[in-house]
Amino acid sequence: MRTDTPPGDALPAREHLPAAPAGAPVLDVTIPVYNEEQDLAPCVHRLHDHLTRTFPYGFRITIADNASTDRTPQIAAGLAARIPEVRSFRLEEKGRGRALRAVWAHSDAPVLAYMDVDLSTGLNALLPLVAPLISGHSDLAIGSRLARTSRVVRGPKREFVSRAYNVILKSSLSARFSDAQCGFKAVRADVAAKLLPMVEDTGWFFDTEMLVLAERAGLRIHEVPVDWVDDPDSRVHIVRTAVDDLKGVWRVGRALATGALPLERLARPLGDDPRETEAARGAGRLVRQVAGFCGVGVLSTLFYLLLYALFRGGLGAQGANAAALLVSAVANTAANRRLTFGVRGRGRAVRHQLQGLVVFAVGLALTSGSLAALGTATGNASHTAELAVLVAANLAATVLRFLLLRAWVFPDRAAPGPERAAPGVAAAPAAPVPTPAPDPVASSAPTPPSTLPTSTTTTSGERTAR
Repeated sequence: MRTDTPPGDALPAREHLPAAPAGAPVLDVTIPVYNEEQDLAPCVHRLHDHLTRTFPYGFRITIADNASTDRTPQIAAGLAARIPEVRSFRLEEKGRGRALRAVWAHSDAPVLAYMDVDLSTGLNALLPLVAPLISGHSDLAIGSRLARTSRVVRGPKREFVSRAYNVILKSSLSARFSDAQCGFKAVRADVAAKLLPMVEDTGWFFDTEMLVLAERAGLRIHEVPVDWVDDPDSRVHIVRTAVDDLKGVWRVGRALATGALPLERLARPLGDDPRETEAARGAGRLVRQVAGFCGVGVLSTLFYLLLYALFRGGLGAQGANAAALLVSAVANTAANRRLTFGVRGRGRAVRHQLQGLVVFAVGLALTSGSLAALGTATGNASHTAELAVLVAANLAATVLRFLLLRAWVFPDRAAPGPERAAPGVAAAPAAPVPTPAPDPVASSAPTPPSTLPTSTTTTSGERTAR
């Protein structure tokens, strides 16, 4: 599974896949099979014909043989020999998840998909399935038989089992996708490279585990309503599969509850839209500032209460409150200046302290007013009641203090202005720089036309946009 993911644990921002050279596969469709000598050849021919006629990119069809004991391996080898876009992959152990993991790990296509050999899902949904992955809009895509606009033909037993299983997923693992086990899914290769090592199951629960982990990590899952006709000759053992799935639900739920999975490796940043980038930076700054302000605030409150207790005996309630609040306000402004808002150096330090004193006056008015309302000036309240009222008043003033500090005392340092520029943007020069006169010879030369992308068409249905 070769990708262009940069070094490091996190995934890069989603981007449209670059134009592939002619003949290079953009999509690799895997067909897991076990003893499918009757259905394999018709399935591959039908899928190849559909992709040749309708798919605008290079593609490959990979037959993943799960230790078949009939003529399936020979048929798969013959198809691979006759059709250039088909290859065969043999595994000596059974398991759909094991087959997909092995094939996808060796694929060089940027989009990886799979479908069941019975082609129960209509092929017209294949391009809508993979298009969001090619464009960079989504990370995974699934076909859904339970979407409102899906058209499904199947018996009541399969219908009940499918819906009951998805109810279990929603109630136990808080899954929001609608259909976990439809055999029609796709994933970007860069996502699969990070996601699949965390997936333990090698059988039918492989799909569910992959989707649950992807959703918990915040990856985007695209759902496509599909037309689906049940295969009456399906060899799926419903009871045994259901028991294995319930064991998988328990295992994954326990791992998520204990934090045993490094889901942070699947986190994606926003795209390259400057508005998204600036919004993300602003949100990150706000979170860091709130955390820093809360930390400084806790320490300042403890410092204030200590000073108030020390001053109370000699200055009285109002005097102790004013003195303790003044000293703690100076310390609070200095700490927030450096730790919360990242201001370094001595520049504007005095101005910041003066502005901090204005904020202090607001806090003094709130706390003094609270004490006056309590009647402490006449000695009618207990010392414990005084402390409780002061704590409540300080908490009420905290939000206002933070807003004043952020918007007035320490405005956003990333905002461009006459005295500072946004990070990474050079400040405007103090005086205009003279520019040389234009070269009359160069200016008379015609401007070359822009190069526009062209489309080349290759044989065997591999049409690649350039």
